[in-house]
Amino acid sequence: MAVFSLERTAPIPPDEAWRRLTRWQRHGDAVPLTRVDVVTPPPTGRGTVIVARTGAGPLAFADTMEVTVWQPPLDDTPGRCRLEKRGRLVRGWAEIEVRPGPGGRARVLWHEELSVRLLPSPLDRVLGRAGRYVFGRAVNHLLRRP
Repeated sequence: MAVFSLERTAPIPPDEAWRRLTRWQRHGDAVPLTRVDVVTPPPTGRGTVIVARTGAGPLAFADTMEVTVWQPPLDDTPGRCRLEKRGRLVRGWAEIEVRPGPGGRARVLWHEELSVRLLPSPLDRVLGRAGRYVFGRAVNHLLRRP
């Protein structure tokens, strides 16, 4: 199981950072070779199911996730979303926390525990570094674009 975290500060208010990070289809624009579909009706909340399909042709796989915690930021209270990964190949969870940062900016914390079936555990460190890199770039992309 790979575990990684990242932190970002953005020059936007926390509620805007939350909105940008939780528009799930936009994650597909931020991660190469990925399409994201929300398979439950809006609005997003606890119980929302999201499927990220990554890859091409026979090398593609689905990462099925369910929102199990949905607490948007309110005033000075941080927002928190937890996604449980329930796919056949990808398991684990991701937590996104958005809180007020210095000068009215948003501070984003992303924690993830990731397991890929059939991937030997000695490769967990590589998977963790790759996950941190890919999701770090995705978070940067999402926070920069309205």
